[in-house]
Amino acid sequence: MKIKTRIIHSGKDIDEFTGASSIPIYQVSTYAQKDPINLGKYDYGRSDNLTRHAVEHIVANLEGGKAGFAFSSGMAAISSVFLIFKPDDEIIVTQDVYGGTYRVLNTIFKNWGLKAKYIDMTDVSNIEKHITDKTRSIFVETPTNPLLKIIDLKGVNEIAKKYGLLTIIDNTFMTPYLQRPIEFGFDIVIHSATKFMGGHSDLIAGVVVVKDENLSIKMKRIQNSFGAILGPMDSFLLHRGIKTLAIRMEAQQKTAFELAKWLKNKSGVKKVYYPLLDEHPGKEIHLEQSDGGGAVLSFEFESFDLAYKFMKNVKLPLLGVSLGGVESILSYPSSMSHAAIPQDVRISLGITDTLVRLSVGLEDIEDLKEDLEGAINKALK
Repeated sequence: MKIKTRIIHSGKDIDEFTGASSIPIYQVSTYAQKDPINLGKYDYGRSDNLTRHAVEHIVANLEGGKAGFAFSSGMAAISSVFLIFKPDDEIIVTQDVYGGTYRVLNTIFKNWGLKAKYIDMTDVSNIEKHITDKTRSIFVETPTNPLLKIIDLKGVNEIAKKYGLLTIIDNTFMTPYLQRPIEFGFDIVIHSATKFMGGHSDLIAGVVVVKDENLSIKMKRIQNSFGAILGPMDSFLLHRGIKTLAIRMEAQQKTAFELAKWLKNKSGVKKVYYPLLDEHPGKEIHLEQSDGGGAVLSFEFESFDLAYKFMKNVKLPLLGVSLGGVESILSYPSSMSHAAIPQDVRISLGITDTLVRLSVGLEDIEDLKEDLEGAINKALK
């Protein structure tokens, strides 16, 4: 079946006990056992929950992985994956990685003894220069957040396999509807399911999908031991949100592309970042590994004053943290998603105080254009 059909018919879309057309919310902490020695499949809510299993199944199915694991947040998912490693291990990380990933690596896991090296992966040959006998993994975002830099998934995987390294990707921006890294050999795929997968700005969730049985055993042990599981209600909401993933992503990315082309010609706008723009570095690579440009774009103003006034005057996009909702969300990376990165490092990466990020929602494009143009014009006065 094609992915649009699999989103709806995953094999875990009908309740096996009642035939309900939607998996019920199994709001339960424990399960009655028929035998005190030979326990059934379900014994305790942290370990197993039918509602959670349904959403874990559908994401694993869409990504083409062996198993999925749902967590209480995207950061819980990312942190749980890092628990695979041990003190003194090294991870090579995409340079302009999400600020929350940077923060947890440079605080909790740094204190724990896990070392992260941040490098530019737009040229994958650069990765090999940083591999040592302590390197255990390569952690990737593509497109990156917020500059939408493109990294060659096949190229990364070839280097990783040459040195026996684990490949991990945060696939939040693209979702499995547009990009399936396991098809390119990646071992672990992570999502902040709070974003496009949930799609309605009404839940916090994270999902991990692994490629093989060995990783499945490890992640199950970590999920059960660490206990940062996704609760039944949020599992239900996420499962419901995924059912409209295809139609939302199609509509949102279409609008995002049109807005990116339109914004390029606006006074005060210095540069626009979007993977499908002809001048965007890595566009050809992106099209080889993805089925669209996604619904996130970033753009730079000619001054901080313009950027600030623009953000103060927009009306339709929600000004705030996060992305991926049915409403457009305008974010300021310097004080929001990447605030954890020191200012000098952030600016050296190109995440300047003039940069804004727009997650495009489902509003009519003409209304968005009118609102954005009005805010730009007010900023220019």
